[in-house]
Amino acid sequence: MATPTLERAAERLAALLGAPGGGLRDPSEHSSNLVFEADAVPRQLEGLAPPADAWAVDGGQALVADARCLQVLVTRASRVRFQGGRCVTEEEGELRAHLLGGSDERAAAVEALGLDGIAADTSVDVNLLRDRWEWDAVRQCVEEADPGALVLIDGDLQPDWRIPSSFLGGLLTGAAERGVVLAGITKHSSLARGGAPLIGHLEMEAERALGCRAMWWAPVARTRASARTDTGAGLQVVAARLDPDARFAFRVDLPAAADAAEELGRLAALCDDAAFPGYPYPLTVADRLAACPGWLRSEAWLQLDELLARAGLPAEVRERAFTDRHRLMERS
Repeated sequence: MATPTLERAAERLAALLGAPGGGLRDPSEHSSNLVFEADAVPRQLEGLAPPADAWAVDGGQALVADARCLQVLVTRASRVRFQGGRCVTEEEGELRAHLLGGSDERAAAVEALGLDGIAADTSVDVNLLRDRWEWDAVRQCVEEADPGALVLIDGDLQPDWRIPSSFLGGLLTGAAERGVVLAGITKHSSLARGGAPLIGHLEMEAERALGCRAMWWAPVARTRASARTDTGAGLQVVAARLDPDARFAFRVDLPAAADAAEELGRLAALCDDAAFPGYPYPLTVADRLAACPGWLRSEAWLQLDELLARAGLPAEVRERAFTDRHRLMERS
């Protein structure tokens, strides 16, 4: 039998999901940067020819050793390149190890980021570490891309709030000068209408209005003129269904100056993979490359343990620092 608290939660949830009303919003940390449309209305999307040059970037991470007050993590940012419908570049990216914690944790971690404009007392966590090098990979893609290329990023186009806004501003300006368009695709969006998930309801509305196999897009928001970029080059946020067989639509971020219908039409040509229609297949390749599976974590731990032993740290000290007591108790 359900508890009274679960019943109340279900009742409230059913009301929110069943008949969402109210304005658009995003409860994430980026919400203050966005000016939302009065409402999001799906409109037909026409597919276009794919870009001759398309890049995709995704990041991965793994916790290698955890002493709670000290942690060793690894991150990497992977890049792939498609030209003429064929994958011509696959780069796993350098596996970077990071030590978080210790008496000098902030200064040392910030120095390791190697990014101007970050204060020495900035808090550093895995989100910042992963974002910093993922966006560096985006920068490399922009520099190497041909004019007219699309550069795809897993997630939105707003880096971690601790990364200086000038970085994104310079990147967007440099991409525009080269005729390169950045597009961020978010698989599980926090966009909401009246407190309920926006994307799912747009999917149902579009099916009723445009048909079950329609490709569509809907403008959602734009960044404020001065938000997150020092150059005035803002962003636009849309929702889009990018393949007739797609089960899901996604949030897509584009530069404010981009023609959304045109760029989404080009992007749709990269979203016809049979395994996951509606999501860009270059990003699925980048996701696979960036993943840090269990075997990689185990291998990194073995290497770390060997290096600690060479440094003269006794096995007993290593064991007491990093043994997970919870797992030991679960096995007993």
